[in-house]
Amino acid sequence: MRLAPTKLLVTLATAAALAACQSKAPPAVDRAALPTMERVALGASACWFKSGDAAFKAYRLAPELNSFTGRPRILLVHRNAPESRPLLVVQAEGNPARLDAFGPLMGEPAAARIETDVKRWASGGKNC
Repeated sequence: MRLAPTKLLVTLATAAALAACQSKAPPAVDRAALPTMERVALGASACWFKSGDAAFKAYRLAPELNSFTGRPRILLVHRNAPESRPLLVVQAEGNPARLDAFGPLMGEPAAARIETDVKRWASGGKNC
């Protein structure tokens, strides 16, 4: 079946208009361990530290994303003693990433917030 040139143009214009009207799906989020921890590190840096958040003022972020163990992680350490034992470790492993957060800060009042923030950033959220 052949369409006349006019009908062909109308059909193509209609198809283009319909495609333009459709909502665009958000880009897929890479669920592997490294990209997940990169998102978490960026979120923690922006929301906990660069924002001047009082709950994290005594700490410093120490990202360790280049991991030969396959478990990229971020650490929170004492601000004035970065060589000391970490107070928080957030790490991911696998694809899709399995997140784990542990350390003394997970027994403090900030634990619920840490967990909520990390899950949001890991899933692609960018807000604080």
